[in-house]
Amino acid sequence: MSEPGHAFLVDSNVLLDVASRDRTWLTWSRAALAAALRSGPVLINPVVYAEVATGYDRIEDLDAAVPESTFRRAALPYPAGFLAAHAFAAYRRRGGARRSPLPDFYIGAHAAVERLTLITRDASRYRTYFPKVELVSPD
Repeated sequence: MSEPGHAFLVDSNVLLDVASRDRTWLTWSRAALAAALRSGPVLINPVVYAEVATGYDRIEDLDAAVPESTFRRAALPYPAGFLAAHAFAAYRRRGGARRSPLPDFYIGAHAAVERLTLITRDASRYRTYFPKVELVSPD
């Protein structure tokens, strides 16, 4: 875990694990969030918010699930868009099939640009395209 006071960005898969009470990942995701909240601020960005929103019918329910008092709202910095585009281009050169940038590229680029520790249980793409980003992951 990072030094106290260091900020964290939480990936949507971790929040969805907790919200859905995922049988496989709930314990790990809940523990990782709790540890991060004890260490420093935990942030979400508009991409994470949008991915989590698909599980809710009302914005009020979404905001209750990811309250601003717990999960600080962070804007995506413009340099993250540039870095996400270049990481996506590298992904395509390596044979990636997606035609438009995936949310993971924006999330990873945000963590990279602002030097945030990323809490995720899906670390392989982040390690490949954002190798300098510190990760909290189960592997």
